[in-house]
Amino acid sequence: MNITAQMVKELRDKTGAGMMDAKKALVETDGNMEKAIEVLRQKGMASADKKMGRIAAEGLIAASIQPNSGAMVEINCETDFVAKNEEFKELTSCLAEMVTTTNPSDVDSLLASTCPKCGKIVSELIKEKIASIGEKITFRRFVRYEGNTASYVHNGKIGVLIKTDKKDDELMNDICLHIASSAPEFISRNEIPQSVIDHETEIEMGKEDLLKKPEQIRAKIVEGRVNKLMASRVLLEQPFIKNPDITVGQLIEGKLTIEKFTRYVLGEGLEKRQENFADEVMNQIKG
Repeated sequence: MNITAQMVKELRDKTGAGMMDAKKALVETDGNMEKAIEVLRQKGMASADKKMGRIAAEGLIAASIQPNSGAMVEINCETDFVAKNEEFKELTSCLAEMVTTTNPSDVDSLLASTCPKCGKIVSELIKEKIASIGEKITFRRFVRYEGNTASYVHNGKIGVLIKTDKKDDELMNDICLHIASSAPEFISRNEIPQSVIDHETEIEMGKEDLLKKPEQIRAKIVEGRVNKLMASRVLLEQPFIKNPDITVGQLIEGKLTIEKFTRYVLGEGLEKRQENFADEVMNQIKG
């Protein structure tokens, strides 16, 4: 039977499935609309795409460390309730491990690749989870390092991945804990762009408590303030979280070098759901 574009559109409108999924289902069922809907439901494709317009800023951060590489991912869903779902947790862990072992170039290439564990295309696997869990799920981002790596994830909400020149599990774990807690932006002072220093200097120079001071004195005070501010943003100059009497730089001196780090905060920069409890109850009643 000839499968027309109108038939594909009708099936998509009824199920929310993707165009290729709808066409395959119609071909498989020889154009029978009802059977095609059943096929899509069985495969977990029906209604998945319709959920993709929703806000998904909850979810989990997960990491996977292998002998010579490590990765961290952020997978988003709509509610914290689903983020605690075992099926969602397993999906997140699986994708973190897959990033570590397959080394994809970007999110799109990962979504188009085949999962070694289940043999499914990752984008289709996520669609199946959307259908079974009932919420929008998106693979937002990942980072991957080669070499000596370590990670720390706090309650799935804050994640850290580091790379060092030498392996020291205990020390690397302490560094990850510190980064998670203290949120440094740079490893060392020489990584700070001059534009950042200039911007902060301009802000300090314009503060009211300094406006009446002589120019030279004001410049000296501003220099000190900016220096202190920059130190607070540099990992090696921050007081170590477990022992504030020493800096992180003093902690690792002669032991290892921190080459890279990434810190994720779940949902940072994403639009958040704006619903109060009354609205939530009413939505449940209407649903």
